[in-house]
Amino acid sequence: MQTPLMLHYADPTKDTGIGQRIPAFEEALKANKKTYQLFIYEGAQHGFHNDTTPRYDEAAAKLAWQRTLEFFGKTLKTT
Repeated sequence: MQTPLMLHYADPTKDTGIGQRIPAFEEALKANKKTYQLFIYEGAQHGFHNDTTPRYDEAAAKLAWQRTLEFFGKTLKTT
């Protein structure tokens, strides 16, 4: 991978399956000198952006979406 990454994760204490893998993945990114931003949304469950389930977390979803749009604006600019 050569492109910058933006990573959004639910609270690792609520999403233990994926949450347990975050530290190893982040270490691999660092070891390979990858450009990334990692965000963890405390209190949010996996699927927190899906507004059709009880796991929906409006505040976390809005923040993640805002960050994503800003990231796209910075990294996907055309010349």
